[in-house]
Amino acid sequence: MKNTDFDWLSPDWPAPEHVNAGTTLRSGGNSKDQYAGFNLAMHVGDVEQYVMANRQYLNGRMKLPREPIWLQQTHSNVVVRADQVKQNVPEADASFTLQKGVPCVVMTADCLPLLITDQKGSCIAAIHAGWRGLANGIIENTLKMMPVNNNDLLIWLGPAIGPQAYEVGNDVREVFTLHSKEAKQAFRQMDESHWLMDIYQLARQRLNNLGVNHIYGGEYCTFTDANRFYSYRRDNITGRMASLIWLDK
Repeated sequence: MKNTDFDWLSPDWPAPEHVNAGTTLRSGGNSKDQYAGFNLAMHVGDVEQYVMANRQYLNGRMKLPREPIWLQQTHSNVVVRADQVKQNVPEADASFTLQKGVPCVVMTADCLPLLITDQKGSCIAAIHAGWRGLANGIIENTLKMMPVNNNDLLIWLGPAIGPQAYEVGNDVREVFTLHSKEAKQAFRQMDESHWLMDIYQLARQRLNNLGVNHIYGGEYCTFTDANRFYSYRRDNITGRMASLIWLDK
């Protein structure tokens, strides 16, 4: 089993030095064929041995303080406290913690990963936001759990499908525009029943409405950049990147 190196996308944000964060890319790793190469998801049909080898290499290469708190993501608005997770993989789409040495992680391949800390680095969170989770309040629910002022938060929007590629129907647009009139700004009409949606803009709108002003990232497109990113919409059968954040012990 080879353990080739992998690439890591670090946030360009003013987080304290003891806050570690970033997203894995698809290069390197052991996975083959549709999953090549650094797939970290167990649920997509990849060979378990390859995924485990990739995860072990991630732990060692990034010097993680412990195994990340992996989630069973279901496009929900459920948030768990990572340091209280014991053995079972919880069904949730976000996790947070105030404890040092507990990595929060979400997996994506077009959905939006958000990594969060505060300006002092006292707490962290990781969010998986597909359109359903975003519409149903996964961001709002996560921020409610974090014991800091929202204006003190730093948010990094990791790689997701870009606004030139994310095609949705009238039903998806209506879900967002019924929630907020400003959501209309995040949609560009293609024809009578199809729109291009900017998930980055929708996330920024919701964060701004919660009093969050320090937002970074959001310049990627998983769909169009096949060399760096997995994309479910592009390939259907594919791997997943991991977006992680943790506090040094």
